[in-house]
Amino acid sequence: MQTTYIFGHKTPDTDSVCASISLSYLKNKMGLKTEPRVLGALNKESSFVLDYFKLPEPEFLNDVKIQIKNMHYNKEAMIEEEVSIFRAYRYLVDLGVTGLPLVNKNKKLTGYVNVKEISKYLIDGDLSYLHTSYDNILDTLGATQILRFDEKIEGYILAAAYKSETFINRIRLDKDNILIVGDRYKIQEYAIKSGIKLVILVNNVQLNDTLIELAKENRVNIVSVPMGTFKASNMIKLCNYVKLININPNPITFKNSDYRNDFIDVSSKLGHTNYPIVNKKNICLGMMQLIDVNDFERKQVILVDHNQQSQSVDGIDEAEIMEVIDHHNLGTIGTTIPINFRSMPVGCTCTIIYKLYQEAGVEIPKDIAGIMLSAILSDTLLFKSPTCTSVDVEVGEKLAKIAGVDIQDYGTKMFKAASSVAGMSVEEIIHSDMKTFKYSDSTLAIGQVMTMDFDEISARQKEFVDGLNSMCKFGNYKIALLFVTDIIKNGSYLFFNEEAKEIIEDAYGINNAIQGVYLDGVVSRKKQMLPPLLENEK
Repeated sequence: MQTTYIFGHKTPDTDSVCASISLSYLKNKMGLKTEPRVLGALNKESSFVLDYFKLPEPEFLNDVKIQIKNMHYNKEAMIEEEVSIFRAYRYLVDLGVTGLPLVNKNKKLTGYVNVKEISKYLIDGDLSYLHTSYDNILDTLGATQILRFDEKIEGYILAAAYKSETFINRIRLDKDNILIVGDRYKIQEYAIKSGIKLVILVNNVQLNDTLIELAKENRVNIVSVPMGTFKASNMIKLCNYVKLININPNPITFKNSDYRNDFIDVSSKLGHTNYPIVNKKNICLGMMQLIDVNDFERKQVILVDHNQQSQSVDGIDEAEIMEVIDHHNLGTIGTTIPINFRSMPVGCTCTIIYKLYQEAGVEIPKDIAGIMLSAILSDTLLFKSPTCTSVDVEVGEKLAKIAGVDIQDYGTKMFKAASSVAGMSVEEIIHSDMKTFKYSDSTLAIGQVMTMDFDEISARQKEFVDGLNSMCKFGNYKIALLFVTDIIKNGSYLFFNEEAKEIIEDAYGINNAIQGVYLDGVVSRKKQMLPPLLENEK
């Protein structure tokens, strides 16, 4: 069963993080295989929540692009470098390919061999020398073992074509020779007494007991083959290790983690058809062919707390979206098939997930209830946000009982942990909870940070404005805003890029807007910060 990843938006807040974890727990209880993920670093509030309820932080998900490991390539397409040329060729034919990766006994890639190089070797190679294994000889020649003393067989090949007397007088034999011979007793005896490496007896010729004993004394390897001298002489070259061929020792490879699109781009430029697939240790995992590029599995995902493509993980268009659970307006993400899409006009995604637990009849554990409550308190600002509904309050109170916490006491602790910006850079503060939206032909960015001490922020006002200006100058942003929400006063201070001054004044009805202007009661990005800007766009 494929693992389905559950995650929120690119700038994780408490709702997106806790919704991912709690929904994953529910899905797994229902028999699915899921894992929660995050698309960025956790903010202080989310870290506090997970630490408080002793739950681990979800792993980071970089993207959901299709990788080589998601593609159906041939995982058996490789040749061990010490198989015979004969066996390698047969394997190429059986697979219907022109080349294959070569690997050692540990499957580490050592090269690449193809039919063209095999043909070239059989025409131009040194065919008088044999370097192979005893087993390769048995396999290639269909030989029968008579005596075996060595696993590796290496030496110069000779065929007994002369008369026995002529052969014995003219040919000097030693341990570096391999002899193909028939039923010529004297030549057999001479070869064995010379201690040659291997005797190949053609036409299933057998040695008498005397020569067998002599061969044992001299440790001479002996096989018999069913074919004649001519065929054996032609076939024996195919016994050689395939690694002896002029292989490409450094073929172009792809790692299992490489992306499908990159494979297509590179292969289209190079024009090759076969590519070894390796891991980080250069262990061969198989071979990818160009014809394999359309045979793949998309990564399965469930989105929570967002449905805007710009807010989601990189490569979301290549993934299979199984489900969306959200409480925002409909965004730009589309699917090719119908899916479960659960959207409710409530203040928090975890409120919806609570309903899913009820529908599934799954009991909510204490720690899961705690993080779900935390998400609701965070998104509704302790039930003070205009996005908060009676459903959020009702669900929050039920979760608080399960988690065994006092809502006011715990909520205050959570916001206090989240509101400190000590030690954070301006860039970290601006981007700690920033979401982007389409705005005309450009992009709109709204960041929000909670505080219980605005003076801590206002002292660095110029730095924040410079940071927002820089975003618009070097990125495709028309508007970049930072709302500093005062939890106690129940309102927000607004910083903006200077070129957006008139847009801000028109959208929020401000006369001569100054940096850090206070907007009383404005605490919700979804209902109060974003809508006036989108209406003003029209």
